[in-house]
Amino acid sequence: MPPIEYLQYHPAMLIGAAGLLGLVLGSFLNVVIHRLPRMLEREWHEQCRQLRGQPNDPGDEAPFNLMVPRSRCPDCGHPISALENIPVLSYLLLRGRCSACGTRISARYPLIELLTAVLSAAVAWRFGPTWQTLAALALTWALISLSMIDLEHQILPDNITLPFLWLGLTLSLFGLFTDTRSSIIGALAGYLSLWTVYKLFKAATGKEGMGYGDFKLLALLGAWLGWRSVPLIILLSSVVGAGVGIAMLAGGRHTRSQPIPFGPYLAAAGWLALLFGAPILDAYWRWLTLH
Repeated sequence: MPPIEYLQYHPAMLIGAAGLLGLVLGSFLNVVIHRLPRMLEREWHEQCRQLRGQPNDPGDEAPFNLMVPRSRCPDCGHPISALENIPVLSYLLLRGRCSACGTRISARYPLIELLTAVLSAAVAWRFGPTWQTLAALALTWALISLSMIDLEHQILPDNITLPFLWLGLTLSLFGLFTDTRSSIIGALAGYLSLWTVYKLFKAATGKEGMGYGDFKLLALLGAWLGWRSVPLIILLSSVVGAGVGIAMLAGGRHTRSQPIPFGPYLAAAGWLALLFGAPILDAYWRWLTLH
């Protein structure tokens, strides 16, 4: 029996494999979330020094990317061994502490691994053994990385957003999630809708209500899912973002002067639209035609 046909008859195998793959990829996403903003910061510093005609900082000449140097404890510098880097399990065995100095390890690491596993399994459950699953898994992992980076650093790196925007446009040539016309209009509508809100808000208040990374993220989602999904994503992200923001202000965890990143809400709404947007939109358009 061919593998694809086998997976069609045994969906639990596909879902389990996607979950395990997500668990492993979640460990790598932790590296991306931690290192990519620092890599960008080093780039920006180097560009500033070049513009000023200053010499390079010797500390920035050592290789620093997603692969090098080896992961280590930020407190004592203890290198993380392979046995200490098993997703979730190592955290539990180490009881959430560095084996060398006992410094507490952030619970963020196993939580992201578990989140990636659960969302990956959900994608496999939704799309089954298809090319859509492979593409949706890649988008899911990108959205997780963007969300966490935005939460921690209030940036949505072009290094992730722009390649996935182009990937969405490319996939539309094969009609994977939407057609090319809808994809191009979706990218334009996604970017221009938030750009317009940004300009109007700035003209009215003199403040910047969001960043350009948010425009690009919604353009990315529009390219993947088509223009009809853009209003749904805006609505879902606004409702969830407003609710969470009000709860955080009421709970004293944020003040009105502190910015609340919008990227995670856009990413969550986009992921929901990816999995469930089609039936929601079909029902909505049918309701409109009946009225």
